[in-house]
Amino acid sequence: MRVSIHKNIANPKLFREQLLSWAQQFREVVFLDSNLYPQHYSNFDCVLAVDAFTSLKTDYYNAFEDLKQYQQNTKDWLFGYLSYDLKNDIEKLHSNNFDGLNFPDLFFFQPKKLFILKGNQLEIQYLMMCDDEVEEDFDVIAEIQNETFVTLSGPEVSGEVKQRISKDLYIQKVNKMLEHIHIGNMYEANFCMEFYAENAIINPLEKFQKLNEISQAPFAVFFKNNTQYLLSASPERYITKVGDKIISQPIKGTSKRFSDPIEDEKSKNILTTDIKERAENIMITDLVRNDLSHTAQKGSVEVEELCGVYSFLQVHQMISTVTSKLDPQYSPVDVLKTTFPMGSMTGAPKISVMEIVENLEETKRGLYSGAIGYFTPEGDFDFNVVIRSILYNQENKYVSFSVGSAITSLSIPEKEYEECLLKAKAMHEVLR
Repeated sequence: MRVSIHKNIANPKLFREQLLSWAQQFREVVFLDSNLYPQHYSNFDCVLAVDAFTSLKTDYYNAFEDLKQYQQNTKDWLFGYLSYDLKNDIEKLHSNNFDGLNFPDLFFFQPKKLFILKGNQLEIQYLMMCDDEVEEDFDVIAEIQNETFVTLSGPEVSGEVKQRISKDLYIQKVNKMLEHIHIGNMYEANFCMEFYAENAIINPLEKFQKLNEISQAPFAVFFKNNTQYLLSASPERYITKVGDKIISQPIKGTSKRFSDPIEDEKSKNILTTDIKERAENIMITDLVRNDLSHTAQKGSVEVEELCGVYSFLQVHQMISTVTSKLDPQYSPVDVLKTTFPMGSMTGAPKISVMEIVENLEETKRGLYSGAIGYFTPEGDFDFNVVIRSILYNQENKYVSFSVGSAITSLSIPEKEYEECLLKAKAMHEVLR
C-alpha cells in the first residue's frame, strides 16, 4: 500500500533539478523527463522513482515469464528495463559479440519513494513503511541549491572516444547487408555501431544534464542501478498501454536541423517527401501492425498517423502511430513479449534480420536498442526506445554509446555512415 500526498510547486523547472540531485544518494534511480515536449499520450512532465523495496534482475532465459510473475504478484509501480538481448528468450537466437558494459539482461524494481510532477502539481507516493519520511524528504529537496547539482567525487577522465567499426569496414558491412537484401533474405535492417572509451571516469549526473539540455527529448531518462548508468535523450516511444488501448510510435527517417529557418524548413520538407525514408517508415509501421495483432481484439489495429514529421533540437524525425485494443485474455507483459525487440531497431522480417545483424555487428547491443520505462499498479505501462543514449559502467570504467541506421535496397553506404555520425553528434559533444 502507498500513501499519496499532493503539493503545489512554485517553480517546476527548478524542482525537477532538485529532485534529480537529491536522488543521487540512492542505489536505484529512474528519472523520466518529457522535457515538456507536446505529445498526445503523456501522463506527466517528469517522474522519479528511487530506492528498491523489491527487485527482479535476470539474464534472458525465461525473462518474460519472470517479469510477468513479478508484475502480477506485486501489483504496484515497477520501473526498469528490457535489454535488446531478451530476443534470445523469444526466439532461438544468441548474443556472442563483445560486451564491455555487462549489464543484466533485465532489471526492474518496486520503488519505496515515487514523485510524479505534472505542471505545478506534485504527487508523492511512498510505501507505508517509509511514509513518515515524506515531509522531511520534501523539505530537503526544496532546499537544494543550484551549485550542489553537480557533485564530482574526483577528477573526470573521459578517455578517448573510439569507434568500434572504421568507416571502410562499415561500408563493407553495409554492402554485405545489401547483398542479403538483393537475394531476398530481408527487406530492411537496422545496423548499429558502437563508440566507446576505456578507463573513463565521468560524472553521470553532469553528463545527463548536458545531454538533456542539448536534446530536450520527450523520453529522456537518468537511470542508475548501483554502478551502472543509462543517460538517455531518446525521442522515441516504443509502446504504451492506457486501459485497453496499446500505442506504438516507431521512428524511421532522419534529417538535419539548421539554424537558418529557411534551410531548416527545407530539410524538414525533403524528409517529408523522401521516397527512401518513407519506404523505411512504412515497412516498419507494417511490422508493428503485425506485432500488435498478436494480442489485439480482432480488427482493432489501426494506423493513427503515417509518416508524420516532428522536430527535435538535434534532428527532424519521421514518426508513425499504430494503435490496437488489447484482447482481455492477454497480460501487459504478453504485449511486450510479442512486440519486442521493437521493429524500428530490428527490421523486416524480424527474426532473419536479428540473425544477420548479430553476425555483422561487432558488439552486443545490451541495453542499447532495448527499452526503459514503468508499469503502474493497474497494469498500464510506458516504455521508450533506448537510443541517443550514453551507457556507463562505473566499476570497470567503460563508457559506450551506439548509433544505427536503416539499411534498405535504396541505401548508399556512405550516406548511412553520415547519418550515424549525425546521430552520434550530441553524445560526442557531451563526452568531449
